[in-house]
Amino acid sequence: MNNNEPLAFRMRPKTLDEYVGQEHVLGKDKILYRTIKADRLSSIILFGPPGCGKTSLARVISETTKYKFYKINAVTAGVADIKKVIEETKNFMLNPIGKSILFIDEIHRFNKLQQDALLPYVENGTVILIGATTENPYFEVNKALISRSMVIKLNPLTEEDIYKVLKNAIERKDGLGEYNIKIEEETLKKIAAISNGDVRTALNGLEVATLTTAMSEDGYIHLTDEVIKNSVQSRKAIFDKNGEEHYDNISAFIKSMRGSDPDAAIFYLARALNGGEDPMFLARRIVICSSEDVGMANPNALVVANAAMQAVHMVGMPEAKIILSEAATYIATSPKSNATYLGINKAIEDVQTKDTGEIPMHIRNAPIAKMKELGYSEGYKYPHDYPGHTVEQQYLPDKMLGTKYYNKDF
Repeated sequence: MNNNEPLAFRMRPKTLDEYVGQEHVLGKDKILYRTIKADRLSSIILFGPPGCGKTSLARVISETTKYKFYKINAVTAGVADIKKVIEETKNFMLNPIGKSILFIDEIHRFNKLQQDALLPYVENGTVILIGATTENPYFEVNKALISRSMVIKLNPLTEEDIYKVLKNAIERKDGLGEYNIKIEEETLKKIAAISNGDVRTALNGLEVATLTTAMSEDGYIHLTDEVIKNSVQSRKAIFDKNGEEHYDNISAFIKSMRGSDPDAAIFYLARALNGGEDPMFLARRIVICSSEDVGMANPNALVVANAAMQAVHMVGMPEAKIILSEAATYIATSPKSNATYLGINKAIEDVQTKDTGEIPMHIRNAPIAKMKELGYSEGYKYPHDYPGHTVEQQYLPDKMLGTKYYNKDF
């Protein structure tokens, strides 16, 4: 066992049979499994959260392919590194097959120039690209590269998957098998649960617990719940306030309030705050929702939301979380109406696309007496002079008469 290599590195699978998880793409009847087994792989882009097995899958491919395998990291590599791979691939003495597999980790870090330099060789088949990224490639990777690759989403590993890997790590000699470890099944499952789908976090925690715990008089290293609690990182938040998760989470937060589910709204609010989201950004979303989705069904919602936004601004975190939770709960539990939202959108569309006519003369402004002689404000009926403070008169232009923008049933 090479003690210089972290446990997570030593436990990486070398074959498809050793690979754990991602059955939706690596099940034995799935196309990715069959193409890797047959060594008939085409360019692919793998995306998913950290620790879900992107690099491990690339390593499995490197162990099974007949093609020369290159690996570069987009953080440190440039166009010169790509050109070097291409030159070696085309060199018959170095590579008689004339084709290679290039694995690019963090491919979203490549700029447009670097991605464009790679494109011709992916297109003509000189290079089979395997890109790995934690970001949504549809937002971050050249569309031309996307169109020439199979995009595969890898999911966070399940607790059962991670439990299998941990169990294997304790038993294997190249893992922790040379240590006399005693650990309860439930404790091992707790590590899997805390890691939140990231097998690297789970293995690092298990390794730290093992290496920092003294052997007992009975000759065993006892890994208890308390030892694990002090060795494994707390549950990781699968949230990136600058990435796709930011948009997905705020979308879920808004839709939970709109859908009258206060529990889901509070959950996504907590997720956002735990991920470092700006409290004022969340407060503004609540204000918008109070008008767009609650509207005339409970006009007081806008007052509450606006007061909450001001309070968040004055108080700040961590207490602001209480204010945000109250406001989000109020919006979620309020009756809903989007009548004003639909009304203003329809009116703007009409203004932009139709000849809507002119404002009726009797409701125009007449600040100067001479304007009244031209018909401005002439015939206007002041509603407060009439019973019930209302009176029948025309307000819409002639060309828009009969148009309805507000429907109280919506």
